[in-house]
Amino acid sequence: MRRWFAVLLALLLAAAAVLARAEDVLYLYNWNNYISDETARRFEESCHCTLKQDYYSDNEEMLAKLEAGASGYDILVPTGNAVESLIRRGALRPLDKTRLPHLKNIKPAYLDAWYDPGNRYSVPYAYTVTLLGYNATKLRELNLPTDTWALIFEPKYLAKLKGKVTVLNSQRELMGAAMLYLGHSPQDKDPAEWEQAKNLILRAKPYWATFSNSTYIKDLAIGNIWVAHGYSNDMYRAQQDALAAHRPFAIGFATPKEGAVLAVDNFVLHRSGRRPDLAHRFIDFMLEGRNAADVSNLIGAGNPNAAALPYIRPDIAGNPAIFPRDTKGLVMLRDFDARSRRLLSRLWTEIKVK
Repeated sequence: MRRWFAVLLALLLAAAAVLARAEDVLYLYNWNNYISDETARRFEESCHCTLKQDYYSDNEEMLAKLEAGASGYDILVPTGNAVESLIRRGALRPLDKTRLPHLKNIKPAYLDAWYDPGNRYSVPYAYTVTLLGYNATKLRELNLPTDTWALIFEPKYLAKLKGKVTVLNSQRELMGAAMLYLGHSPQDKDPAEWEQAKNLILRAKPYWATFSNSTYIKDLAIGNIWVAHGYSNDMYRAQQDALAAHRPFAIGFATPKEGAVLAVDNFVLHRSGRRPDLAHRFIDFMLEGRNAADVSNLIGAGNPNAAALPYIRPDIAGNPAIFPRDTKGLVMLRDFDARSRRLLSRLWTEIKVK
């Protein structure tokens, strides 16, 4: 009798453990390919829990989904301007910094940012520069420049590249590039300047292959396209994929001389999340030096974590397109007021339908 009781007790305990494991789930709404499978696996082993991710390819996409009622996400990874918007909407849960002992690893230059003074809600995770990636072999043959936004906006260059150029499917990023090329700040809200940027884009649009937020990585790596407007970490991936496949060309990427957008992505806690305890454990895990270094080593993202630097590959840490040495030409996008957002959305619709 005692033996059967012991067996039954063991079965009940095992069932309870399985049930507890099933309930220990952290829901992360993240950019595509922003945390490696290996990093996710290590976290799951450390917390004896499950990490589940949904993905977005643009801040506007993420904000629109949340505005439409999506809930249950414990952690989001928004860029600074989206953090600002989420705070204004009251969508975030304040951080409990007593649960984040490794927050001290973040470089002071990335703390207390304009979008979240005092870091009440956000922890910097990684950063990227929106720039130009290109088939260096092909552009050298065509004698085309690689250090200017003119490459994607000027017909005299695009005539040699027709059907071989992609641009980001993002109103803020593409309008930002156009504004920089025209000598304006991406933060300017002058309707006349925005109209100039729209017309510049429409003039170039017939030469482009498509608007893309993710497929340009593969297309650049296999040679289907020769120039891409996109993120520095994606260009690094395309470069490495081409090398691994022994393609007969090289992929390069560079920051245009007119300036570029710097995006700092952050971990934040959404108010609808059910496991703030696991969320804090995950953020602190990602703040440890070896774990923080993964995002740089695996996808070529810039890193605000000082403790990560000793673990980042020298060729990545020394690449100025990934770790800019001079940031004076880099601009962070800020959130716009409601009236400006409506105007920008109207202009974006015109760009997409014409």
